[in-house]
Amino acid sequence: MDHIDRVLLAQLQQDATQSYAALGQAVGLSAGAAHERVRKLRERGVIRRTAVDVDPAAVGSAVLAYVMVDSTSWMGDSAEAFAALPEILEAHVIAGSASVLVKVRTATTEQLQDVLRRIYAIDGVSGTQATVVLETLFERPLSPLIAEQP
Repeated sequence: MDHIDRVLLAQLQQDATQSYAALGQAVGLSAGAAHERVRKLRERGVIRRTAVDVDPAAVGSAVLAYVMVDSTSWMGDSAEAFAALPEILEAHVIAGSASVLVKVRTATTEQLQDVLRRIYAIDGVSGTQATVVLETLFERPLSPLIAEQP
């Protein structure tokens, strides 16, 4: 991946609806050449999908929590059980005192409590510790340009 690919990725992360002409102009290529580069990035799996960034509060999911999940056994094979809970946005097997870290969004803390009960019902889970986010200072996507810095 070269500098042009990285700039194209950064541009698409800012606004994935940009025309190929605008993308090409940003990197000094024709619209056709920009389109071909983006197509190849998709084929190689660098661009996994194009998505809309939705404001969670606007759709009734203002409560954000990160939950550390303790277990009595290896949890690496439990992806389906965690994915079955629609309030869980991410699940990661981690090193440390807990086995899994999950990101949860709900409308209320009562709904969060229900999600915690359902997590606890997953085979192998022995406990949870939730941290509720009071305010998000910022969120940003991974910058493809960081890899170029010395």
